[in-house]
Amino acid sequence: MTSGRVVLAATPIGNPADASDRLRQVLATADIVAAEDTRRLRSLSTALGVTIGGRVMSFFEHNEAGRVPQLVERVRAGDVVAVVTDAGMPAVSDPGYSLVVACIEAGLPVTCLPGPSAVTTALVLSGLPVDRFCFDGFPPRRPGRRRTWLARLAAEERTCVFFESPHRLADTLAEAAQVLGADRRAAVCRELTKTYEEVLRGTLGELAERTAGGVLGEIVVVVEGADAAGSTATVEDLVEIVEERVEAGERLKDACAAVAEGSAVTKRDLYQAVLDSRA
Repeated sequence: MTSGRVVLAATPIGNPADASDRLRQVLATADIVAAEDTRRLRSLSTALGVTIGGRVMSFFEHNEAGRVPQLVERVRAGDVVAVVTDAGMPAVSDPGYSLVVACIEAGLPVTCLPGPSAVTTALVLSGLPVDRFCFDGFPPRRPGRRRTWLARLAAEERTCVFFESPHRLADTLAEAAQVLGADRRAAVCRELTKTYEEVLRGTLGELAERTAGGVLGEIVVVVEGADAAGSTATVEDLVEIVEERVEAGERLKDACAAVAEGSAVTKRDLYQAVLDSRA
């Protein structure tokens, strides 16, 4: 039986002092360290006072598919392959998922070194409900697709966490205020664990205005769920949300059922309202 394995190693999301002893150990002892950015890996190892003992290999979005078969073979041959990304947990909006799947399918061991997470850090700092939440990665870049994505969140009762780039943040918040309601509570978490950490809390409308001039750094957004916010959408608003979902490929009846679930309107009445609007 092979002694090789993949180790998903979480790295600090900002402050190197958050690194675990196990991370230091795996960087020093792994046969291969597959890194999203090899330069950032070198900077991290220097900050941690660790000498990387094995081979460093680039492993990022545009070469991930080609690297996976190579890494699987190295694990099968007995190597320990550590996967690290720029910050946080590999495979969470970062490279790593395809390697995990390939190793599982090949019957090869995969383990994980837990560590800092921007998702849960932002969630607990937001001041919004934490008992039920969902993580939705990065919003679509194109405005039309982003609006459809937001429409699907309209009836989501869980607190939603997502990442966003600083230069798209204001537009995303402004559109979220339109689709989800300007009074929906949210938080914008910036530069978590770093020197200039900042958490902006307020409504979507307020946050859209506060960020309109631009922001810098790594951004995590947390948005209140529909259940906690209460349903303030009109039937016309709900019809628009249904049409967004239908345009994205969802069946009309399924879209009506999903949207009605988070509102005071029955799915039958909403279905009829959609038909009436099309007449």
